[in-house]
Amino acid sequence: MLVLRSLLFVALFYIWSVFFTLILIPFLILPASWMSRALYIWSAVINLLLWLICGIKVEIRGKQFIPKGDALVAPKHQCMLDVFSQFSVLSSPFFVMKKELIYVPLFGWYGVKMGALLVDRKGHATALKKMVREAQVQFKKGNRQLLIFPEGTRGVPGQAGDYKPGIAALYRDLDLPVHPVATNSGVHWPAHGLLRRPGTIVFEYLEPIPPGLKRGEFMRILEERIETASNQLLSL
Repeated sequence: MLVLRSLLFVALFYIWSVFFTLILIPFLILPASWMSRALYIWSAVINLLLWLICGIKVEIRGKQFIPKGDALVAPKHQCMLDVFSQFSVLSSPFFVMKKELIYVPLFGWYGVKMGALLVDRKGHATALKKMVREAQVQFKKGNRQLLIFPEGTRGVPGQAGDYKPGIAALYRDLDLPVHPVATNSGVHWPAHGLLRRPGTIVFEYLEPIPPGLKRGEFMRILEERIETASNQLLSL
């Protein structure tokens, strides 16, 4: 039964996503804020499908820490859901995206429309400086939230990943608070495979880290908060 429900969800997930992606084409010529509102609907329907088909409830905790204005949002990364779940939480999100994804039809275009920062992982310091400059342009528009996964890639629940320097560079040069986000998403939606296990996926917004800390202290606090809170969610 678990396998059948998982397969049904995966099928409906892709059908819904392709259908909605096509509907969004006219939004490419509309203000970016319209795209954010539309993606809220896409994300909300996915959460509903998870609940109805797989018995997985998506819960948002720490709502008092969800940023309303300019901020960096740094979630734990364990599965695909971590990316688009934030579209139903943040008011005006944009995100860091591998430059290769711009060539993915429609998806890459929508990311650029929302202000995505295209990153060349082989560019090192040059790429980081470019990312900061592009982020500054987006934040000049006001009330935006930059979503960046500190580990850079999906990890295994219960294991700390390698926290990358990109988040530290943005924190230093943008002078904005960082809102860590803990999750247990990988327990119910593994990074690889089709099985979707019943339970509660939690995205917990944690107390923001104020700007101005030294790099070492900032990275220590960020990792400690994310990993401690995420591990506490593993039993759900």
